[in-house]
Amino acid sequence: MKKDLHAANILIVDDEESIRQTFEIFLIAEGYQFVKTVATFDEAMEAIGQTDYDLIISDIVLIGPGGTDLLRKIRESGVECPVIMITGFPNLDSATEAVRHGAFDYISKPVNKETLLHFTRQALLHWSLENKAKHLQQENEKYRRYLETIFRSVSDAIITVDANLQIIQLNETAKQWLKYKNGEEISTFDHFPVELGAACLDDVRKVLEQGREVRKHLIECHTPDHTTKMISLNASPLRGKDDEFQGVVIVARDMVVTESVENTGNRSYFHGFVDSSAAMQEVYNLIENIGKVDTAVLITGESGTGKELAAEALHAESARRDKPLIKVDCVAVSETLLESELFGHRKGSFTGADRDRPGRLLQADGGTLFLDEIGDISPRTQLLLLRFLQEKTFTPVGQDEPIQVDVRVIAASNVDFQQMVQQGKFREDLYYRLKVIEIKLPPLRERITSIPLIANYFLNLFRTQLGKKIAVISDQAMECMAHYNWPGNVRELRHVIERACVLCQDEVLQLKHLPEELQRPTVKELPATSLLPSPGVHHITTEQLTITPHYLSEEEKIINALRQVNSNKAKAAKLLGIARSTLYRQMERYNIKD
Repeated sequence: MKKDLHAANILIVDDEESIRQTFEIFLIAEGYQFVKTVATFDEAMEAIGQTDYDLIISDIVLIGPGGTDLLRKIRESGVECPVIMITGFPNLDSATEAVRHGAFDYISKPVNKETLLHFTRQALLHWSLENKAKHLQQENEKYRRYLETIFRSVSDAIITVDANLQIIQLNETAKQWLKYKNGEEISTFDHFPVELGAACLDDVRKVLEQGREVRKHLIECHTPDHTTKMISLNASPLRGKDDEFQGVVIVARDMVVTESVENTGNRSYFHGFVDSSAAMQEVYNLIENIGKVDTAVLITGESGTGKELAAEALHAESARRDKPLIKVDCVAVSETLLESELFGHRKGSFTGADRDRPGRLLQADGGTLFLDEIGDISPRTQLLLLRFLQEKTFTPVGQDEPIQVDVRVIAASNVDFQQMVQQGKFREDLYYRLKVIEIKLPPLRERITSIPLIANYFLNLFRTQLGKKIAVISDQAMECMAHYNWPGNVRELRHVIERACVLCQDEVLQLKHLPEELQRPTVKELPATSLLPSPGVHHITTEQLTITPHYLSEEEKIINALRQVNSNKAKAAKLLGIARSTLYRQMERYNIKD
């Protein structure tokens, strides 16, 4: 401490040279190493502008502006070091003014050696202690902000509770779970969902009784939107400086949280669809727009892409939503009975017709008729359906008089209609009559970024149905699903997750629970020359991309994907089946540069 004080920078301001020299001699003889003397206000301000001083000793009376003016200017400039004022005419007014402008103390002339050294030592010691306290305060504030940043940004919900079971702090995640609003008082677990509040309260009591951590356990938490969350809880004692017990810290993690969609304008759920990809956003918008237009619609897409869901969404978006939606599976009904199924029949019109039967067209009057797999209907049924679409009338089997109905027809098929028309298997006029507007549903392999969202949706569904405690899908299992071709599309993914939930007896759905064909996906290879894009080539379609081989390391997969898309991060993330933010984090982890 003594060495530090003697290394202080000291400035002496006095217009009498003898006093300056005397003070300087006294201080240097005492061991102070850095002492500077000046005679005027201007010289003092110049010196202060060049050096940071730890102590300034100044006479009140100077040539020109006085010591009080100097003190006031020092404080205005932000210099905080102690200033000792020396006066030859001590009085209450001068003392008051010196103190008012922030003087440490003042000394009356004549000043002997002991008085000067005593006040110098006291001022420097006070300044040293004040600096250390300020530095400690700054460090504490920095540490507090650091902890607050961590506390605020962590994705888990963190709740601190005192020994009286009162909540004393929530982080941002916890506030979001509880739909907290500024100024809202949340002090007890009554604000929590019933299951979560009861589990937290039980854990806090165990920690209070036992004085030790309650390890991770899983609880089911039912939300107002009728979904089930799997929450992992940890509760630990909160102890102070001397290990005194101060409360409990609870960390709660939602085990089925998936990465958010980067474009917050994207919809993840739409009339039964679960998908946030750009391709499906276009489908959602198209359904909304044409749902309100009362015209025929043809829905095409591979099996399992959700054609029936699209028909239901069109009906829900239409003005007919309060009227019936009648569905006919044209494959499930034999060719000989399909005509009767659609148009109805009269009693005695054919063998076995023992009563009148209204057809599906009549049942759908005022509403919508959905004809699934219409590509398989017979030429005669094609003709009758074409006539209905043109005239809005039909004649039941065995009846002479036509019936007029108000029905919107939506058809769906997974066949190539243009090829069928060319082969003469489907009427061209009926095809164009049905295809007033066409909705093409993309296959799952073209929207792999939505696989985590869809997979977790089905996990939540079957976990509840089967009474399982599965909390999450492992990264390896999710990666495997992202690189599978999915010939059966979303329907196949649903069956895969259902099968895995049946087999899984753990809290994590793992790679081993997936079918063998998913674990050994077919690899679509590109010609060797196309792996690195040619100069000037920037547009690569999804069909041109190589599915990353399953045996590569994570780093190799990222590099392989980036090479294929000429370092386009969005396309690389889509190819890998991960969010773009995840790709950036992995590139940083493996130090992968463009």
